[in-house]
Amino acid sequence: MTSIQLKDVSAIAQTELFKNINLNVSNGESVGLIAANGRGKTTLLSFLAGLNEPSSGQIAFSRGAKIGYVEQEVENDQLEQTVYDFVSTALTKEQLEYEVWRVDVALAEFEVPEEQYHAPMRRLSGGWRRLVMIARVWLTEPDILLLDEPTNHLDLAKIVQLEEWIKRTSNQVPMIVASHDRAFLDNCTNRSLFLRPGVSRYFSLPYTQAKVALEEEDVAAEKVLVKEQKQAKQLRQKAAKLYNVGLNSGSDLLQTKAKQLRQRATDIEDSMRDLHQERHGDITLANSGTHAKVLMSFENVTVSAPDDRKLFDIKKELIYAGDRIVVLAENGAGKTQLVKLVHRSFLKEGAVPGLWVTPSTVLGYADQEISQLPVDETPENFILQHPGVGNARCRSLLANIGFEFEKQSKPIGQLSYGQRSRLALLSLRLLEPNFYLLDEPTNHVDIPGRERLEAEIVEKGATAIIVSHDREFVRSVGTRYFEIEKKRKLLLEVNSPESFFERMIN
Repeated sequence: MTSIQLKDVSAIAQTELFKNINLNVSNGESVGLIAANGRGKTTLLSFLAGLNEPSSGQIAFSRGAKIGYVEQEVENDQLEQTVYDFVSTALTKEQLEYEVWRVDVALAEFEVPEEQYHAPMRRLSGGWRRLVMIARVWLTEPDILLLDEPTNHLDLAKIVQLEEWIKRTSNQVPMIVASHDRAFLDNCTNRSLFLRPGVSRYFSLPYTQAKVALEEEDVAAEKVLVKEQKQAKQLRQKAAKLYNVGLNSGSDLLQTKAKQLRQRATDIEDSMRDLHQERHGDITLANSGTHAKVLMSFENVTVSAPDDRKLFDIKKELIYAGDRIVVLAENGAGKTQLVKLVHRSFLKEGAVPGLWVTPSTVLGYADQEISQLPVDETPENFILQHPGVGNARCRSLLANIGFEFEKQSKPIGQLSYGQRSRLALLSLRLLEPNFYLLDEPTNHVDIPGRERLEAEIVEKGATAIIVSHDREFVRSVGTRYFEIEKKRKLLLEVNSPESFFERMIN
């Protein structure tokens, strides 16, 4: 039986990421690795993959175990390789001579279309690139598999496909999966490790059940903390009284007792566990409001591909103030093209026949590639370009979304995608829109950030058109659901997203 054992594993960068992790993982176990962005998920996976050493502690594997690690992105020098060549580099020279057929088997297992085998990796969509990366590592026949954000860029059909593959495979190969997709974690992991500064928490439960257990532990810990704080305070007050009496009376005994009481209070304070607070308050949105009841209308609008091929029609639809519309469709049906069409309708030079927007509508737009961010500029310069933002407010706003001072002056292109997502959402808020157009807004956003974004969209009453493959996000924010029927090439309103989700699963 293959297994991983962690004993007192810790990581300290500029600050403590986690410490004293003790964990055993063996066949049949798939562990969801959960933490906010920058809180140590990739660091821990790099320890397990042998790429870096922990600050302290030990990691042991079954004798001879081979580790397979699927990172988040392809190296730049690999992007020009064809899909077939990229995957085949996982084979030895001898295997390339006699077992090259295994490349075809690995690609077929993840349903990569044969016409893509000889395409450069650069030309693949983000979703297909992720599956090819997994196929390449799987070709090495690992005994333990590590997956870092495997659902990034995947559409719902591919997410479900990957869930099923993990469920089948983890019976023979232990897995540790870092992900921000809550439904994905629930569907394909059976253990949960919450990374935290101080004491991390491990549960033999999938994500949602584990989170409930974690919250119960946190409530109990808070009660203990309040009790300990009260006890320490009382001891210090008693020590102060004894010390004053002893000082005035010249009693060394009373002063000694006061010192002992102060030491007992210090011991209690030192043993008190700091309560962990997830960072979730740094994503906020705005809604400048409008008196208009109808913000947008479609009448006989055709949505086309970049090559002018018709994707679908919209007969007649009205978007009312406060509507939060989620667009559902299989990959390639035209969701992103619809978002781009609506975006063009807001531009003076981009009027779209049949698509009307009320003049009082102020757009907040974010695409899934976060292309609105100027990668060569710094976050500081980018935010300073927004009306009403001075130097002091700019520094404060960036600090609130987790940007330490040195990161504020780095080029945006050097930031992680999680940091870029937060910067893009901050920019949207500063524009004070009353209409949001969001294409995969949760890409690279951690679970606390997703939950906060959901709450902001709902609480601010924002009108929005949203494309998302995050099932929990869709369920939380949507008030109306439009589905692109690929066969009939029509956009139609449906009552709920659940029938669409079921079709993707089945």
